[in-house]
Amino acid sequence: MEQTLKPYHGRQASLATRHAKERAIALPMRFELGLELAVPPDLDTDALGTFCGEVARQGTPAQVCLRKARLGIAATGLPLALANEGSFGPHPNVPFIAADIEMMTFVDDERGLVVTETLVSESTNYGHREARSVDELTAWLPSIGFPSHALIVRPKSGAPGVPAEKGIVSIDHLKSAIERVVGSSPDATAWIETDMRAHHNPTRMAVIQQLAFRLARRLATSCPACVTPGWGRTGVVEGLPCELCDEPTGMTRFEVFGCVACAHREDRPRGDHRQTAPPQYCPECNP
Repeated sequence: MEQTLKPYHGRQASLATRHAKERAIALPMRFELGLELAVPPDLDTDALGTFCGEVARQGTPAQVCLRKARLGIAATGLPLALANEGSFGPHPNVPFIAADIEMMTFVDDERGLVVTETLVSESTNYGHREARSVDELTAWLPSIGFPSHALIVRPKSGAPGVPAEKGIVSIDHLKSAIERVVGSSPDATAWIETDMRAHHNPTRMAVIQQLAFRLARRLATSCPACVTPGWGRTGVVEGLPCELCDEPTGMTRFEVFGCVACAHREDRPRGDHRQTAPPQYCPECNP
């Protein structure tokens, strides 16, 4: 049986962020681990990619998240580091709704560990619209939490020399930004999107904090075999049998728990203790 411990009590870890993510991450790390954060000033994490597309993200979210953590280590000299990367778009299981897919990585260069947790959340205001005036957005703005959640305005199509305006949190600023873009764009149309940067998006900040608690609890849990911190859920085994025909389905049958340092692994029953799958998820009963 794994043990709960505080292997990082009284230590510091760098957090690579320029968007105030320490507001979400500091409390979980302190409460669960006794770990404090050091945020290096003027660290340009945008060089690894931006939501607005000025800088394309090179590599997978996992690769970028690890690069961010390494930037923090290089900037502070600390052997411990945290970083977060978010992606937004259709939910991987329910494509007709939007999802916030957050990833958080912890690096421990003293132990040679990299521990990553991911959270897929339906709690997001992610959205976008095109418009030629602010009046066209009257019904949409309350649904995305404006003005407590910021907006970005940019040309819908190519307009060289017309930069995006970010962090818009007032109706006057939104109106002037749309007018500027409409007046400078070939199609006289502005593209308005939610600003998904954490410091301008309270809904995303709450999801990041939820993920930080999950990662901190994992770091406080040791492997039953080698006592290395970071024991936790690493994947799933599909094949939950159909309740009608007993054939395997695509639903999760077991949750896989594993160690980041040794080969120890355990297949555990689903957290909800479900033993069979509804027939609508069965390829035999519902082809």
